[in-house]
Amino acid sequence: MARPFYAEGLRLLGERAGDAATLDAVMREAGGFRMGPFELMDLIGHDVNFSVTQSVFAAYFNDPRFTPSVLQQEMVNAGFLGRKSGRGFYAYGEGVLAPLPHTEAPRPKPDFVSYSAPVGAATGVIEALRQRLTDAGIEVAMRASQEGESADDAPAFHCSGAAIYLSDGRSATERARANKHPDTVLFDLALDYASATRIALARADQCGLAAYEATVGLFQAAGFAVSRLDDVPGLAVMRTVAMLANEAADAVNQGVCGARAVDIAMQKGVNYPRGPLAWADAVGVAHIVAVLHNLATGYGEDRYRVSPLLRRKFATGAAFHA
Repeated sequence: MARPFYAEGLRLLGERAGDAATLDAVMREAGGFRMGPFELMDLIGHDVNFSVTQSVFAAYFNDPRFTPSVLQQEMVNAGFLGRKSGRGFYAYGEGVLAPLPHTEAPRPKPDFVSYSAPVGAATGVIEALRQRLTDAGIEVAMRASQEGESADDAPAFHCSGAAIYLSDGRSATERARANKHPDTVLFDLALDYASATRIALARADQCGLAAYEATVGLFQAAGFAVSRLDDVPGLAVMRTVAMLANEAADAVNQGVCGARAVDIAMQKGVNYPRGPLAWADAVGVAHIVAVLHNLATGYGEDRYRVSPLLRRKFATGAAFHA
Protein backbone atom coordinates (compact mmCIF):
# COMPACT_ATOMS: atom_id res chain seq x y z
CA MET A 1 0.00 0.00 0.00
CA ALA A 2 3.00 2.31 0.38
CA ARG A 3 4.15 1.96 -3.22
CA PRO A 4 2.24 5.06 -4.47
CA PHE A 5 4.21 7.25 -2.04
CA TYR A 6 7.35 6.51 -4.06
CA ALA A 7 5.72 5.98 -7.45
CA GLU A 8 3.87 9.31 -7.55
CA GLY A 9 6.95 11.15 -6.32
CA LEU A 10 9.06 9.62 -9.07
CA ARG A 11 6.45 10.47 -11.69
CA LEU A 12 6.23 14.06 -10.47
CA LEU A 13 10.01 14.39 -10.69
CA GLY A 14 10.05 12.75 -14.11
CA GLU A 15 7.45 15.23 -15.35
CA ARG A 16 9.52 18.09 -13.91
CA ALA A 17 6.78 19.24 -11.58
CA GLY A 18 9.54 20.37 -9.24
CA ASP A 19 12.96 19.30 -8.01
CA ALA A 20 13.42 16.65 -5.32
CA ALA A 21 14.04 19.17 -2.52
CA THR A 22 10.86 21.11 -3.32
CA LEU A 23 8.67 18.02 -3.66
CA ASP A 24 10.05 16.61 -0.40
CA ALA A 25 9.40 19.90 1.38
CA VAL A 26 5.80 20.00 0.13
CA MET A 27 5.17 16.43 1.31
CA ARG A 28 6.64 17.20 4.75
CA GLU A 29 5.46 20.73 5.41
CA ALA A 30 2.02 20.49 3.77
CA GLY A 31 1.35 16.74 3.78
CA GLY A 32 2.66 16.12 7.28
CA PHE A 33 4.84 13.15 6.30
CA ARG A 34 8.01 12.72 8.36
CA MET A 35 10.12 12.44 5.20
CA GLY A 36 9.49 13.19 1.55
CA PRO A 37 9.70 10.35 -1.00
CA PHE A 38 13.17 11.20 -2.30
CA GLU A 39 14.92 11.55 1.04
CA LEU A 40 13.18 8.36 2.17
CA MET A 41 14.28 6.43 -0.94
CA ASP A 42 17.83 7.72 -0.38
CA LEU A 43 17.64 6.42 3.20
CA ILE A 44 16.27 3.00 2.22
CA GLY A 45 18.64 2.60 -0.72
CA HIS A 46 17.51 2.70 -4.33
CA ASP A 47 18.70 -0.84 -4.98
CA VAL A 48 16.40 -2.10 -2.20
CA ASN A 49 13.47 0.19 -3.03
CA PHE A 50 13.62 -0.58 -6.76
CA SER A 51 13.88 -4.31 -6.07
CA VAL A 52 10.76 -4.21 -3.90
CA THR A 53 8.85 -2.37 -6.62
CA GLN A 54 9.92 -4.96 -9.20
CA SER A 55 8.85 -7.74 -6.84
CA VAL A 56 5.39 -6.22 -6.26
CA PHE A 57 4.98 -5.55 -9.99
CA ALA A 58 5.76 -9.20 -10.81
CA ALA A 59 3.58 -10.54 -7.99
CA TYR A 60 0.59 -8.61 -9.38
CA PHE A 61 1.21 -9.91 -12.93
CA ASN A 62 2.46 -6.55 -14.21
CA ASP A 63 -0.46 -4.51 -12.95
CA PRO A 64 0.29 -0.99 -14.32
CA ARG A 65 -0.47 0.48 -10.89
CA PHE A 66 2.88 -0.90 -9.72
CA THR A 67 5.00 -0.18 -12.80
CA PRO A 68 8.63 0.49 -11.77
CA SER A 69 10.20 3.84 -12.58
CA VAL A 70 12.76 4.13 -15.38
CA LEU A 71 14.24 7.06 -13.46
CA GLN A 72 14.90 4.89 -10.41
CA GLN A 73 16.31 2.11 -12.58
CA GLU A 74 18.80 4.60 -14.00
CA MET A 75 19.77 5.62 -10.45
CA VAL A 76 20.50 1.98 -9.60
CA ASN A 77 22.41 1.37 -12.83
CA ALA A 78 24.56 4.43 -12.16
CA GLY A 79 25.32 3.31 -8.61
CA PHE A 80 23.53 6.31 -7.09
CA LEU A 81 21.99 4.26 -4.30
CA GLY A 82 21.44 7.02 -1.75
CA ARG A 83 23.13 7.64 1.57
CA LYS A 84 25.11 4.43 1.55
CA SER A 85 26.83 5.29 -1.75
CA GLY A 86 27.22 9.01 -1.00
CA ARG A 87 24.82 10.03 -3.74
CA GLY A 88 21.20 9.52 -4.59
CA PHE A 89 18.71 12.26 -5.27
CA TYR A 90 20.88 14.20 -2.83
CA ALA A 91 24.62 14.30 -2.28
CA TYR A 92 25.99 13.14 1.09
CA GLY A 93 29.28 13.66 2.83
CA GLU A 94 31.15 16.05 5.04
CA GLY A 95 30.53 19.68 4.16
CA VAL A 96 27.75 18.94 1.66
CA LEU A 97 24.88 21.40 2.00
CA ALA A 98 21.32 20.19 1.53
CA PRO A 99 19.56 21.94 -1.39
CA LEU A 100 16.82 24.38 -0.49
CA PRO A 101 13.25 23.96 -1.78
CA HIS A 102 11.94 26.48 -4.26
CA THR A 103 10.01 29.16 -2.38
CA GLU A 104 8.29 32.06 -4.08
CA ALA A 105 9.55 35.57 -3.29
CA PRO A 106 7.29 37.74 -1.09
CA ARG A 107 4.29 39.29 -2.80
CA PRO A 108 1.83 41.90 -1.44
CA LYS A 109 -1.43 40.79 0.10
CA PRO A 110 -4.37 41.33 -2.27
CA ASP A 111 -6.78 44.10 -1.37
CA PHE A 112 -9.93 42.01 -1.70
CA VAL A 113 -10.64 38.29 -1.29
CA SER A 114 -13.98 36.56 -1.76
CA TYR A 115 -15.10 33.02 -1.07
CA SER A 116 -17.78 30.68 -2.35
CA ALA A 117 -17.85 27.06 -1.24
CA PRO A 118 -18.35 24.69 -4.17
CA VAL A 119 -21.22 22.25 -3.68
CA GLY A 120 -20.12 18.61 -3.83
CA ALA A 121 -16.41 19.37 -3.47
CA ALA A 122 -14.17 18.98 -0.42
CA THR A 123 -15.98 21.76 1.40
CA GLY A 124 -14.51 20.84 4.79
CA VAL A 125 -10.97 21.17 3.45
CA ILE A 126 -11.74 24.50 1.77
CA GLU A 127 -13.50 25.80 4.86
CA ALA A 128 -10.41 24.97 6.96
CA LEU A 129 -8.30 27.10 4.64
CA ARG A 130 -10.83 29.92 4.78
CA GLN A 131 -10.59 29.82 8.57
CA ARG A 132 -6.81 30.11 8.41
CA LEU A 133 -7.09 33.16 6.19
CA THR A 134 -9.62 34.71 8.56
CA ASP A 135 -7.45 33.95 11.59
CA ALA A 136 -4.56 35.71 9.84
CA GLY A 137 -6.65 38.88 9.68
CA ILE A 138 -7.59 38.57 6.01
CA GLU A 139 -11.16 39.64 5.41
CA VAL A 140 -12.83 37.05 3.18
CA ALA A 141 -16.17 38.17 1.74
CA MET A 142 -18.83 35.66 0.73
CA ARG A 143 -19.23 35.65 -3.03
CA ALA A 144 -22.41 34.96 -4.97
CA SER A 145 -22.20 32.59 -7.92
CA GLN A 146 -21.74 34.33 -11.24
CA GLU A 147 -24.09 33.97 -14.21
CA GLY A 148 -23.40 30.78 -16.13
CA GLU A 149 -21.26 29.36 -13.32
CA SER A 150 -22.31 26.00 -11.92
CA ALA A 151 -22.14 25.26 -8.21
CA ASP A 152 -19.49 22.60 -8.72
CA ASP A 153 -17.27 24.98 -10.68
CA ALA A 154 -17.60 28.01 -8.42
CA PRO A 155 -14.12 28.98 -7.26
CA ALA A 156 -13.34 28.49 -3.60
CA PHE A 157 -11.49 31.81 -3.47
CA HIS A 158 -11.27 34.80 -5.76
CA CYS A 159 -8.81 37.70 -5.71
CA SER A 160 -7.44 40.10 -8.32
CA GLY A 161 -9.21 38.17 -11.06
CA ALA A 162 -7.78 34.78 -10.01
CA ALA A 163 -10.07 31.80 -9.44
CA ILE A 164 -8.36 29.64 -6.82
CA TYR A 165 -9.43 26.00 -6.56
CA LEU A 166 -8.45 22.94 -4.57
CA SER A 167 -6.86 20.42 -6.96
CA ASP A 168 -9.32 17.83 -8.27
CA GLY A 169 -6.90 15.80 -10.40
CA ARG A 170 -7.09 18.05 -13.45
CA SER A 171 -4.33 20.41 -14.44
CA ALA A 172 -4.93 24.11 -13.87
CA THR A 173 -4.69 24.62 -17.62
CA GLU A 174 -7.42 22.06 -18.30
CA ARG A 175 -9.62 23.46 -15.57
CA ALA A 176 -9.17 27.02 -16.87
CA ARG A 177 -10.33 25.89 -20.30
CA ALA A 178 -13.32 23.96 -18.92
CA ASN A 179 -14.48 26.87 -16.76
CA LYS A 180 -13.62 29.55 -19.33
CA HIS A 181 -11.60 31.38 -16.68
CA PRO A 182 -7.99 31.88 -17.85
CA ASP A 183 -6.70 33.20 -14.51
CA THR A 184 -6.95 29.87 -12.71
CA VAL A 185 -4.64 28.79 -9.89
CA LEU A 186 -4.82 25.46 -8.02
CA PHE A 187 -3.70 24.76 -4.48
CA ASP A 188 -2.64 21.40 -3.07
CA LEU A 189 -4.00 19.34 -0.22
CA ALA A 190 -2.58 19.80 3.28
CA LEU A 191 -2.90 17.53 6.30
CA ASP A 192 -3.98 20.46 8.48
CA TYR A 193 -4.40 23.89 6.95
CA ALA A 194 -4.29 25.46 10.41
CA SER A 195 -0.71 24.34 11.05
CA ALA A 196 0.84 23.63 7.63
CA THR A 197 3.86 25.82 6.91
CA ARG A 198 4.04 25.33 3.14
CA ILE A 199 1.56 25.08 0.27
CA ALA A 200 2.04 24.10 -3.37
CA LEU A 201 0.37 26.07 -6.16
CA ALA A 202 0.03 25.46 -9.89
CA ARG A 203 -0.70 28.21 -12.40
CA ALA A 204 -2.66 27.61 -15.60
CA ASP A 205 -0.73 28.32 -18.78
CA GLN A 206 -3.39 30.94 -19.59
CA CYS A 207 -3.09 32.64 -16.19
CA GLY A 208 -1.77 36.20 -16.10
CA LEU A 209 1.16 37.08 -13.88
CA ALA A 210 -0.78 39.61 -11.80
CA ALA A 211 -3.48 37.07 -10.89
CA TYR A 212 -0.89 34.45 -9.96
CA GLU A 213 1.17 36.83 -7.85
CA ALA A 214 -1.96 37.98 -6.01
CA THR A 215 -2.65 34.34 -5.16
CA VAL A 216 0.91 33.89 -3.89
CA GLY A 217 0.51 37.03 -1.77
CA LEU A 218 -2.76 35.70 -0.35
CA PHE A 219 -1.21 32.45 0.89
CA GLN A 220 1.91 34.21 2.14
CA ALA A 221 -0.25 36.62 4.15
CA ALA A 222 -1.75 33.57 5.86
CA GLY A 223 1.74 32.39 6.85
CA PHE A 224 2.46 29.80 4.15
CA ALA A 225 5.74 29.41 2.32
CA VAL A 226 4.61 29.00 -1.29
CA SER A 227 6.17 26.53 -3.70
CA ARG A 228 5.08 26.70 -7.31
CA LEU A 229 4.92 23.34 -9.07
CA ASP A 230 4.63 22.96 -12.80
CA ASP A 231 1.05 22.38 -13.89
CA VAL A 232 0.84 18.61 -13.42
CA PRO A 233 -2.53 16.96 -12.73
CA GLY A 234 -3.29 16.45 -9.05
CA LEU A 235 -0.26 18.35 -7.72
CA ALA A 236 1.79 16.46 -5.10
CA VAL A 237 0.00 15.77 -1.81
CA MET A 238 -3.46 15.38 -3.34
CA ARG A 239 -2.54 12.79 -5.95
CA THR A 240 -0.33 10.85 -3.52
CA VAL A 241 -3.01 10.70 -0.81
CA ALA A 242 -5.66 9.72 -3.38
CA MET A 243 -3.50 6.84 -4.60
CA LEU A 244 -2.67 5.69 -1.06
CA ALA A 245 -6.39 5.69 -0.23
CA ASN A 246 -7.09 3.77 -3.44
CA GLU A 247 -4.65 1.00 -2.54
CA ALA A 248 -5.97 0.87 1.02
CA ALA A 249 -9.54 0.56 -0.27
CA ASP A 250 -8.49 -2.29 -2.55
CA ALA A 251 -6.89 -4.12 0.39
CA VAL A 252 -10.16 -3.88 2.31
CA ASN A 253 -12.19 -4.81 -0.78
CA GLN A 254 -10.05 -7.94 -1.31
CA GLY A 255 -10.44 -9.07 2.29
CA VAL A 256 -6.86 -8.47 3.36
CA CYS A 257 -8.02 -6.55 6.43
CA GLY A 258 -10.56 -4.02 7.63
CA ALA A 259 -10.49 -0.26 7.27
CA ARG A 260 -9.35 0.31 10.86
CA ALA A 261 -6.50 -2.19 10.46
CA VAL A 262 -5.34 -0.53 7.23
CA ASP A 263 -5.07 2.84 8.92
CA ILE A 264 -3.32 1.48 12.01
CA ALA A 265 -0.83 -0.41 9.83
CA MET A 266 0.08 2.64 7.78
CA GLN A 267 0.36 4.92 10.80
CA LYS A 268 2.31 2.51 13.02
CA GLY A 269 4.17 0.67 10.28
CA VAL A 270 5.39 3.53 8.08
CA ASN A 271 4.63 6.51 10.33
CA TYR A 272 2.07 8.20 8.09
CA PRO A 273 0.45 11.25 9.71
CA ARG A 274 -3.03 9.85 9.11
CA GLY A 275 -4.40 6.54 7.90
CA PRO A 276 -5.20 6.68 4.16
CA LEU A 277 -8.88 5.80 4.60
CA ALA A 278 -9.31 8.26 7.47
CA TRP A 279 -7.72 10.82 5.13
CA ALA A 280 -10.20 9.92 2.40
CA ASP A 281 -13.02 10.51 4.89
CA ALA A 282 -11.53 13.87 5.90
CA VAL A 283 -11.15 15.10 2.31
CA GLY A 284 -14.39 13.49 1.19
CA VAL A 285 -14.65 10.18 -0.64
CA ALA A 286 -16.39 11.94 -3.53
CA HIS A 287 -13.42 14.26 -4.02
CA ILE A 288 -10.91 11.39 -3.84
CA VAL A 289 -12.92 9.53 -6.51
CA ALA A 290 -12.99 12.68 -8.66
CA VAL A 291 -9.21 13.09 -8.35
CA LEU A 292 -8.55 9.49 -9.40
CA HIS A 293 -11.09 9.67 -12.24
CA ASN A 294 -9.52 12.86 -13.56
CA LEU A 295 -6.00 11.43 -13.30
CA ALA A 296 -7.13 8.31 -15.20
CA THR A 297 -8.79 10.45 -17.87
CA GLY A 298 -5.86 12.85 -18.16
CA TYR A 299 -3.16 10.22 -18.39
CA GLY A 300 -5.24 7.56 -20.16
CA GLU A 301 -3.77 4.89 -17.89
CA ASP A 302 -5.23 2.00 -15.91
CA ARG A 303 -2.76 2.98 -13.17
CA TYR A 304 -5.35 5.40 -11.74
CA ARG A 305 -8.44 3.18 -11.94
CA VAL A 306 -10.76 3.70 -8.99
CA SER A 307 -11.14 0.91 -6.45
CA PRO A 308 -14.61 -0.71 -6.55
CA LEU A 309 -14.97 -0.08 -2.81
CA LEU A 310 -14.30 3.63 -3.26
CA ARG A 311 -16.98 3.70 -5.95
CA ARG A 312 -19.45 1.98 -3.61
CA LYS A 313 -18.74 4.44 -0.82
CA PHE A 314 -19.16 7.32 -3.26
CA ALA A 315 -22.47 5.93 -4.54
CA THR A 316 -23.95 5.66 -1.03
CA GLY A 317 -22.29 8.73 0.46
CA ALA A 318 -20.82 6.54 3.21
CA ALA A 319 -17.50 7.05 5.01
CA PHE A 320 -14.96 4.35 5.85
CA HIS A 321 -15.10 5.21 9.55
CA ALA A 322 -18.40 6.00 11.22
